[in-house]
Amino acid sequence: MVASVPAKRGRKATAPAAPAGGQVQSLTRGLKLLEWIAESHGSVALTELAQQAGLPNSTTHRLLTTMQQLGFVRQVGELGHWAVGAHAFIVGSSFLQSRNLMAIVHPILRKLMEESGETVNLAVLDKSDHQAIIIDQVQCTQLMRMSAPIGGKLPMHASGAGKAFLARLDDEQVGDLLHRQGLHAYTHATLVSPVHLKEDLAQTRKRGYSFDDEEHALGLRCVAACIYDEHGEPFAAISISGPISRMTDDRVTELGAMVIRGAKEVTLAYGGMR
Repeated sequence: MVASVPAKRGRKATAPAAPAGGQVQSLTRGLKLLEWIAESHGSVALTELAQQAGLPNSTTHRLLTTMQQLGFVRQVGELGHWAVGAHAFIVGSSFLQSRNLMAIVHPILRKLMEESGETVNLAVLDKSDHQAIIIDQVQCTQLMRMSAPIGGKLPMHASGAGKAFLARLDDEQVGDLLHRQGLHAYTHATLVSPVHLKEDLAQTRKRGYSFDDEEHALGLRCVAACIYDEHGEPFAAISISGPISRMTDDRVTELGAMVIRGAKEVTLAYGGMR
């Protein structure tokens, strides 16, 4: 479901478009109200919800009262603001219990491989020793291709997935991690200076994807982007890897856009948020 942008306070919201064929208008309006309440990260006044929905206060109140009777919303505080109810959590938690990362991500990895012509990997973050671990891979059909074992560990400072994770940390957290692990040189291109690595991570944040330029293995390039959970925390990353002869400077930006798109698709399907 695509979240609507809440109307700014003091401005009259545009009335929602008529539901597409087959949709029940009152159900659509009720679900949108529930979504806006959830986006408030707390509670929200009836008048503000009515303004966002472009509906009269009376109509909005009737919809909210119906959802309140079913436990999806509740009123809190002396002002009677509206908040998400316990039954909404019960329904939502069933999605968390049934989701399967591998089932969600593997078709997307295959699609990325077909679009890019390069090997695509899924790595997860092992928080116990701060390393990226490859848990799934779709290899390309080229004779010369990247091949890493499932279960193989990638260094945080010298791999696409690892640097994608590092870029989500602030400078102090990165400094603490580097102090514990050090900066081992795998090739002449490995970033072994904390200053240079932090500059590289700043570029990653701006681009939206990380770039391993022969830093882990000579002749190999990699781009990666994070997948986020429902708390907005990165827990996995998709990477595209290949030889520098094919992953030329001109193609890196194109492949970076692909990996961002793939990671966003998985995040949405997984119920995550950036």
